[in-house]
Amino acid sequence: MTQKAICETTLPGRGPDKRGKVRDIYDLGDRLLIVATDRISAFDWVNPVGIPDKGRILTAISLFWFEQVGNACRNHLISADIADFPAEFQACPDMFAGRSMLVRKCAIFPVEFIVRGYLAGSGLKEYRQHGTVCGIPLPAGLVEASRLDTPIYTPSTKAESGHDINISPEEAGRIIGEDWNRRASGAALEIYGRARDIAAARGVLLCDTKFEFGVLDGELILADEILTPDSSRFWPAESYAPGRPQPSYDKQFVRDYLETTGWDKNSPQPALPEDVVARTREKYLEAYTKLTGRKDL
Repeated sequence: MTQKAICETTLPGRGPDKRGKVRDIYDLGDRLLIVATDRISAFDWVNPVGIPDKGRILTAISLFWFEQVGNACRNHLISADIADFPAEFQACPDMFAGRSMLVRKCAIFPVEFIVRGYLAGSGLKEYRQHGTVCGIPLPAGLVEASRLDTPIYTPSTKAESGHDINISPEEAGRIIGEDWNRRASGAALEIYGRARDIAAARGVLLCDTKFEFGVLDGELILADEILTPDSSRFWPAESYAPGRPQPSYDKQFVRDYLETTGWDKNSPQPALPEDVVARTREKYLEAYTKLTGRKDL
């Protein structure tokens, strides 16, 4: 059943300790409760209208992938069962159940670990200008959506607002230390490879994705959401054709609508109409069903 969009969460007398574009985060000392709301962002602005069930879908997809790639790297997940949450959250199941993860708090690296298996987005723009992605030379003659022979690690900075900035793997090593960069990028490439193969077997291409890693007790930890339509580009394999943009399982309906409104991208967005909300929700659900093989959240 479609629920009303949950765009903000609160507790009696307390809000989250941090609100991101999509997530509300509650600091519980050595743990965090991360809540995926139904907020949706595009062009670095959050829309005033949410997408019902989006947070539940993203959480369910992340939990699926944590199961699939769990032995590649330790992750921060403790539980997604509201029965394991502190009592104050259990008292508000309509707000927190199904969209929240209780996780270990770790020291997060100030770098996004992006892995690309196809040429798209900012990588395509740099390639067209310089023949490289994050300073990594690529073969001549590639076109939009070309499959790369070997997936590449293309890190970026993490911006609190605005755009992240692509950096070279060497620069990432200078920021977080060469050993941690090597270990985290190796884990990112391994997880990408596993996820790519699982998705491909289900008719979905994993173009690229971004991971967050951190450290807890001297150990590398995979954190945040993983391999969702908000952190990855997923394409239907059946319609894949290099040389043009690919349809994707994400918020493309939102971007396309906003481009028609005359919005200047420097002020609050116009509210999404009901049909765009409905089609976007359907696309997220389709991604969930195809990737996990499950129908019910």
